[in-house]
Amino acid sequence: MKRSTLALAVLCAALGTAHAQENDTLKKIKDSGAATMGVRESSGALSYTLGDGKYTGFHVEICNKVFADVQKQLGLSKLDIKYQPVTSQNRIPLMQNGTVDLECGSTTNNAKRQEDVAFAPTLYVEEVRIAVKGASGITNIEQLAGKTVATTTGTTSVMLLRKHRRANGVEFKEVFGKDHADAFLLLESGRADAFVMDGQILAGNISRAKAPGDFKIVGDVLSVEPIAIMYRKNDAGFKKAVDDSVKAMLKSGEVAKLYDKWFLQPIPPSNTRVGLAASEATKSAWANPNDKPVEEYKQ
Repeated sequence: MKRSTLALAVLCAALGTAHAQENDTLKKIKDSGAATMGVRESSGALSYTLGDGKYTGFHVEICNKVFADVQKQLGLSKLDIKYQPVTSQNRIPLMQNGTVDLECGSTTNNAKRQEDVAFAPTLYVEEVRIAVKGASGITNIEQLAGKTVATTTGTTSVMLLRKHRRANGVEFKEVFGKDHADAFLLLESGRADAFVMDGQILAGNISRAKAPGDFKIVGDVLSVEPIAIMYRKNDAGFKKAVDDSVKAMLKSGEVAKLYDKWFLQPIPPSNTRVGLAASEATKSAWANPNDKPVEEYKQ
């Protein structure tokens, strides 16, 4: 009996060690001299493509600074940063299987996702809203009855719309874009009457539209959601490195300066402004760094 117990303990210890090594991102980065950032094609000012394999944005710039701190911590003379485009559908699987080391897009931190991945301290608190063409006359949820509503595949935005108290009895058709730019195109081209998504993503796509003045963001706030950089679970060393880097940028005021750069100043490639000042919820998250999921925020 004692031998069986001892053998079981040894086996559990071995499995635990193997699991820890599997999630040792710092070792992975040091051994390879490279790190991979998950980025988005069209996540507003948080993360978007400039074409030719180039990506930029608020979260992308912060993640580059995090990786610079990791490089310094590991004593690497050089760190090769690779960009891996991800979508709402594949971002978590690509994180879990080791394809990406940091996901620097527009991912909501919620309790369900925390079962599979982990999050750095919140850097942006989002408000889910509705974008329409101004000429449509739509100003509220009730007016979506009988309309076509677009959202992005793999997101929860339409589900939030359906759960909203003012959507009770409102029936509409859903259409889906493969990414945020594709979903906005459904609205822009007239194939949808509204686009439900994170407010900054709506504002970012509107700012880059052919005729930005044709669109409005209307209606009630459907949800308040913490947006954060994502990484693998059960990786204490990497979590500390990332979180310490983010907290240092928050404390120094660098995050606030980057927010001003990406949300209030003209940004490439069209040199237009998103024009969204930091909300009080976002400022509170900066002042009190945390990785609370959306369920802990007041709706």
